[in-house]
Amino acid sequence: MMKKLIKITDRPISTDEVAARLAGPTIGAVVTFVGVVRGVTRGRETLHLEYEAYPEMAEKVLQQIADEVYARWTDIHQVAIVHRVGQVEVGETAIVIALSAAHRAQMFDALHYAIDRIKEIAPIWKKEIWADGVEWRSEQ
Repeated sequence: MMKKLIKITDRPISTDEVAARLAGPTIGAVVTFVGVVRGVTRGRETLHLEYEAYPEMAEKVLQQIADEVYARWTDIHQVAIVHRVGQVEVGETAIVIALSAAHRAQMFDALHYAIDRIKEIAPIWKKEIWADGVEWRSEQ
C-alpha cells in the first residue's frame, strides 16, 4: 500500500497529526524530519521567513519526490510532505516530511534524500527577514 500526503498549506503544521496519518497495523516505524525557522541565519538575526509557492506546481514536484522515494526504497509504505507558505515565525514549523514502513531499515536514508530533493527542485521560495535586511532565496 503506497499512500501519500502531499500538501502546501498556509496553516500551522502539526507534526503529530502528520505522523498519525501514517500509522497502521502493518507499520512498525515512522520517521520524521521537522524543519523549523531558526533565529539566526548565517550570523544574522532572523525575524521571520515568508515562503511562497504556486501550490499546484509545488505539490506536483513534491509528489514526484515521493514517487522517487518509493522507487528507491520499496519497503516504504507511506510518504507525507507538508510545507507551509506565508509568514512563518522563528520556532514555527516550515516543513514536515514523514515516512512509514514495517521496519526502520534505510528509512533515515530515504528521509535525507527527500529533504535534499525538496531543496534541489521544489518551486518554493523564501524571503528571509532579518533585523538588518531582506533576501529572497530558493528553498535551500
